Amino acid sequence: MTLSTRFILLNTSHAGNVGATARAMKVMGFSDLVLVAPRWANVLRRDETIQRASGALDVLANAKIVDTLDQAIDGLHHLCATAMTPRDFGPPTSTPRAWLSGLPERLAADHGPAMANAPQGIPGVGFLFGSERFGMRNEDVYRCHVALQIPTNPQFGSLNLGAAVQVIAYEWRMALGGFSNNPDSESSVASSQGIADAAAITGALQHWEQALIALDFLDPASPKKLLPRLNQLLNRYPLQNDEVQILRGIANAILGQSAKNNNSR
Repeated sequence: MTLSTRFILLNTSHAGNVGATARAMKVMGFSDLVLVAPRWANVLRRDETIQRASGALDVLANAKIVDTLDQAIDGLHHLCATAMTPRDFGPPTSTPRAWLSGLPERLAADHGPAMANAPQGIPGVGFLFGSERFGMRNEDVYRCHVALQIPTNPQFGSLNLGAAVQVIAYEWRMALGGFSNNPDSESSVASSQGIADAAAITGALQHWEQALIALDFLDPASPKKLLPRLNQLLNRYPLQNDEVQILRGIANAILGQSAKNNNSR
């Protein structure tokens, strides 16, 4: 299921932070920016905003300015506040990575059937950032599903708004699967050949079992936990089909050399 993402700035007072936010968003592939009652009515056109955007002018051009939070969150289904101070009452507090990891899958499971009649069937995720002067108001935090707290130095937790947006945008992009920065790299070519399925992993494990027995490394009468540990090793990272073939080729070579040695005795 596709997810839409919106970054919402509440009562922003510094024009440069709006430009920095646009830049942070574009770097991570996001473009939906909404400002709620910013200090400057012309903030999207101010020189400082444009300078700090550093080329992300398309994000600024598409950004919207609204009067209320209700207008900003229209069409969204999951709201994430950003708050350095945990609230005694309200949504749970979590680090961005802990909460966002697996969130796309959770939203698909929770909202998938209900989205059948929604426009384009796309659930929306919103990230809310408060004013530089006083952060987010309690009543705005209470409307969210979570309060994201970026882990910072306990002795110095002051984080610039643009930097905070960059951290959240990065963590969300990674939760969505990240980017491939080297489309022609060897790893990308391997990816196009497909991830090995469970049957391929099982076949490789059986092949290696035969090879290890031939090397007298594995005693079939007392295998202990060697094979389960090998299985865990193969499952630890998604192997490509060609990588499995390399492993089986090595096992084949071991078996062939073992047969030659036995015949020469």
